[in-house]
Parts: sequence; C-alpha cells; structure tokens
Amino acid sequence: MSESLLVALDAGVLTLTLNRPDKRNALDTPTLDALHAELGRADLDADVRVVAIRGAGKDFCAGADLAELLASAGNTPEENERTALHLGGLFLKIRNLPKPVVAIVRGRALAGGAGLATACDLVLSTATARFGYPEIQRGFVPAMVMTLLRRLTGEKVAFDLAATGRILSSGEAQSAGLVSRVIDDADFEVESGRLLAALASASGSALALTKRQFYQLDGMGFEEGIALGAQVNALARSTPDFKQAIAAFLDK
Repeated sequence: MSESLLVALDAGVLTLTLNRPDKRNALDTPTLDALHAELGRADLDADVRVVAIRGAGKDFCAGADLAELLASAGNTPEENERTALHLGGLFLKIRNLPKPVVAIVRGRALAGGAGLATACDLVLSTATARFGYPEIQRGFVPAMVMTLLRRLTGEKVAFDLAATGRILSSGEAQSAGLVSRVIDDADFEVESGRLLAALASASGSALALTKRQFYQLDGMGFEEGIALGAQVNALARSTPDFKQAIAAFLDK
C-alpha cells in the first residue's frame, strides 16, 4: 500500500483516501499506481460491495502533480501519451468495475481531480465544495477529462468550463450535471455514510447489472436500448438475489 493512498474496508465499504494533503492530494505516479492496484483488488474481493474515494485534509484533489507535469515537458510525445493513458485507464477502470464507486468531495476538486470525481458513478459534495477545470489558465488542455465533461454536461456549458477555467460552486456543479447530491457540511459525513451503507447492503448482482446497462446505453438508439433492457431484465430474473428477495417478499 502506498503512503499516498490510505485503504480501509468496513462493512462492505472500501474507502480509498488520497493522502497528500500538503499537495492538495495531487495525483502523482505512485498515487495513480496505488489507485489502479486497489481498484483491481476490489474487483476480485467479494467483501467489497462499494468503493468510496475521498481526499485527506481540506481538499478532494487538485489534479495532476504539477512538478511531475513540468518535468514531463522534456519527454517525447509517445512517453507523455503513455502517462496520460495511465490516468485515462483509471477512469476506465472505475467505469468497468462491477461495483458502485462514489466520490466523497470536500473542498476543491479541480482539473484531473474533477475528472476523478466525475468518473465515479456518484458524486457526493459538501455545500462548500468547488469544482473546475483550470488547465487553460496554466497553458494546458483538460484533454483527459474532456470526454467525461462533454458527456455529463451540455455542449455550451462544457466548452465554457474548458475554455475559461471558471470554478463552480457545488450547487452550480450539480445544476451542470457534475454532482449527484449536495449535502450541508455539518451533515455530510452522516449522510454520505448512510448512502454508502445502503449501497453496501443492496444486491450486488442487481447493482452490477444496473451499472453495466447504464453505461452500455451510451450511444445506443431507442430500439437498441429497449432490446438491451430486455436482455438485462432476463438476466436479473435468474440471479439468486432476485429469487430470494421475491420469495421473501411473497412470504410476508
């Protein structure tokens, strides 16, 4: 386990805490390596029902480690593409994990940190949190988060955020489609804990099928989506969780 990532499993909830508070939990290579490894293990561990990603200290994540980013300016384009795909691969791993992944956001989620949060299936935010893509203000491009941003928000909003780097309040981020729930700071730990516990106690097979269908619908036409729904419906009826839950309901 990397010192830059704290790992804890409790009652089915695997909590991964970015642990570089002095760097606003910036994503350096060891942290990315650790996230990849822990998500890979979570995929295979039946005791893990839901994954929560959060930041130590005041902020969620400020994005890429700027010292590493500056040093990479001397690399070849091929070398930099490989390191960029390391972050992109993390987003894909979150998407493909058959378990819900929840971002628990306090403070700032910026650049790649906003990308990491919005790559998760749910984003829970304090009322005072902030989100944004300020790369343009540093002469850079939010290239690795653009796909997420473009899918989650409308065209004009997405371009505005990418081209200006303006920072959104949690309420604005929710209105834009980047945040699932905004919770008062004082209630945040209790309410986010309740949601994580509810997910951990839900049917694992039903959640896995729900997540898979949800993202498979991207780019599908209406008829294709209905056909996919029928396939998933049929699969869900054959799972032990479904049979046990229906039998228990009918026995009441």
